[in-house]
Amino acid sequence: MLLTGATGNWGRATLRELRERSDRVCVIALCRPGEQSRTVLRQFDDMDNLEIVWGDLTDYGVVASCVADVDLVVHLGGLVSPLADDHPELTRLVNIGGMHNIISAVAALPDPSRVGVVGVGSVAETGDRNPPHHWGRVGDPLRVSRFDGYGQTKVVAEKALVDSGLPKWVWLRQTGIFHPALVEIRDPIMTHSPLDGALEWASAEDSARLVANLCEPDLPAEFWGDIYNIGGGEGWRLTNWQLLEAIATAMGVQDVTRWYDRDWFALKNFHGHWFTDSDRLERLIPFREDTFDDALARAVAQAPASVRHAGSVPPWLVKQLVMKPLSHKQRGTMAAVRGGNEQGIAAFFGSLENWRRIGDWSTFTPLEPSRTPTYLDHGFDESKAPGDWTRSDYVEAAAFRGGELLDADPVPGDAATPLSWRCAFGHEFTGSPRLILTAGHWCPDCITDTAGYAEQAERNAFLAQVEGAG
Repeated sequence: MLLTGATGNWGRATLRELRERSDRVCVIALCRPGEQSRTVLRQFDDMDNLEIVWGDLTDYGVVASCVADVDLVVHLGGLVSPLADDHPELTRLVNIGGMHNIISAVAALPDPSRVGVVGVGSVAETGDRNPPHHWGRVGDPLRVSRFDGYGQTKVVAEKALVDSGLPKWVWLRQTGIFHPALVEIRDPIMTHSPLDGALEWASAEDSARLVANLCEPDLPAEFWGDIYNIGGGEGWRLTNWQLLEAIATAMGVQDVTRWYDRDWFALKNFHGHWFTDSDRLERLIPFREDTFDDALARAVAQAPASVRHAGSVPPWLVKQLVMKPLSHKQRGTMAAVRGGNEQGIAAFFGSLENWRRIGDWSTFTPLEPSRTPTYLDHGFDESKAPGDWTRSDYVEAAAFRGGELLDADPVPGDAATPLSWRCAFGHEFTGSPRLILTAGHWCPDCITDTAGYAEQAERNAFLAQVEGAG
């Protein structure tokens, strides 16, 4: 198999899992050269079934040479936030260009069906879904949060793979990965998470087990040609407040509210929700073994002593010397407020008045979101299998989105061939029925106009179900 992103948290966990399967899996890891990468990979010097190829995802020749020697590509590589926020052009080049290079390299093979391609997206593609709109599934509207260039690149890359014409592909939308470094995160992005926000996490180890299981010979044929949410299941469905409190408690912090002001945390414009459909992937390829409590205990045990014993540090010291400066750094919520950044204030809080009304911790009551799943309307008869779809299904779905199907005579039951569509704002675009009906895509121009989602929702009933969900 070819593995990209081997030096990331998910990639390293995957290599550790694959090391135990050396009798049946050989791994080629495409890694960007650099001292940091070499340092990370030294822990795998004894991994007999690993070959490291030093190169770049944006170099088609290198990608093509790697693809020629494998039967599976698992594409974990890419730039993620917060690094992606600081390097938007590079993020597009790597996240979109890298996917295109893999697609082109596999398509150029004498037998493209010999290689399975696994692309990885993100829960960031569906954006802000705060309670009471905190349940979601594949096929819900794509609605990337403002300023999230990373999420936008994953939407584009997903469309490229789904409509690539490759005979053997799958797209996995990864959720938040819980890994040891998470308890040490000290970046302004932490202030972007609404305390009431919901996210269904997955551990790095379970995520690695999923990837390793894709290499096994008994992989179900029905797995291919679809889009899945990765999630840990019921025990991993937390609010952001529950996560914050759990990590603090594990570090011996008695009252985490003494580390922060309540109004440092955004009210909206992050991403995350609980999945109604994450068990579908588990049924096909069982990979869940971790519990949140076990993963948290491992993370804290591996953390530096300063983190493990954070509870012994005076709370005011942590607040004034660490957390407050973070909230005021570029990208922090308080940087937007103090700097009078109207777009940032609108994105994080809705308005300056909303921020002023947040109050202090004395009025805070942790939210307990409903654990009864709810489902959005996808605008067509979902009881029909894709093989039974006809033009009337496409017309119905397009109308629900405020648009129309332009093709007069699509082939009944052909969910893979791209068709032509027009949105309510007159933008014309192409996309397969599978991309539109199954994956929840719609107009590529409109999805990049994050500031215009409210206006779009006035003409798009599909989007209107989640607009204002933050």
